[in-house]
Amino acid sequence: MTKIDFGWHMPSFPVDGSSAQAFKTQIDATMEIVKDSMSSVWFDDHFWPWAKWQDPDTPYIEIVSTMAYYAGLYPKQKFVSSMYCQSYRSPGVLAKTVANLQWLTGGRVVFGFGAGWMEPEYKAFDYDFPKPAVRIAQMEEALHIIKLLWTQTPASFEGKYYRIENAYCNPKPDPIPPIMIGGGGEQLLLRAVAKYADWWNIPGGTGQNYQHKLEVLRGHCDAIGRNYDEIRKTYNCEAIAVARTEAEAKRISEASPFQNAPIYGTPQQVADQLNFFVNLGVDQFAVRLVDFPQPDGLQMFIEEVIPLVGK
Repeated sequence: MTKIDFGWHMPSFPVDGSSAQAFKTQIDATMEIVKDSMSSVWFDDHFWPWAKWQDPDTPYIEIVSTMAYYAGLYPKQKFVSSMYCQSYRSPGVLAKTVANLQWLTGGRVVFGFGAGWMEPEYKAFDYDFPKPAVRIAQMEEALHIIKLLWTQTPASFEGKYYRIENAYCNPKPDPIPPIMIGGGGEQLLLRAVAKYADWWNIPGGTGQNYQHKLEVLRGHCDAIGRNYDEIRKTYNCEAIAVARTEAEAKRISEASPFQNAPIYGTPQQVADQLNFFVNLGVDQFAVRLVDFPQPDGLQMFIEEVIPLVGK
């Protein structure tokens, strides 16, 4: 029997048009549901909604302050960035931020990191948006600096995009947080996963696509002599609809703002779909139920789907 961990992927904005205070009430109520049944909480790193159907003027959480706030309230969970965008903070500042969170939470941070993708957000907040190859190269330099700051005192590095000189980061994170890289680019991104990552994550997509990405990742690991099995495989279930009948789950899916959730059905059907990923090596899921802020789907998922996954 495989031990499977589940995390709740906290929505970054109210999907029902609620006010900021009502949205916080929704999050607080959901945290009370997941606090004893899911081992982690996952957070996006954006400044405004990424969904095209959402009003950009809607309330939106900021990752660092929100993570710190809920980590203080809920001492059992791990807190996962999914993913910090490498462009939005200098590598040195981000290294210090994550190290400090790791210290204050007693080692409950997973450092998810990505190359960045949301061009309108970059432009709105005055960040350069170079081509993907450059953003991935920047991500790799940033990871190098972050790891140096977590392990050396002082730390110096001169790169093409980033540099530090006699920089200090104390207290050092203990233990060093797992580094999770997110994305599925086959030539460069998955090669970076093979070089740097402890965990790998991809948001959404079919099981067949995930299986193909794993084959590519294994090839990159073989090319550099990395043990493929060292990398923890995680999957971000961005939209799940579960109900007593398949027809009801489909109705919930189609009625939600996300529409046509890729994973839906009865508890057994949803578990079967997740077990496809388990059979590929996934042992960590991050989940969103599409009927949020209603608790029904989440309660059913916890009580009836989780016990069937990994069995």
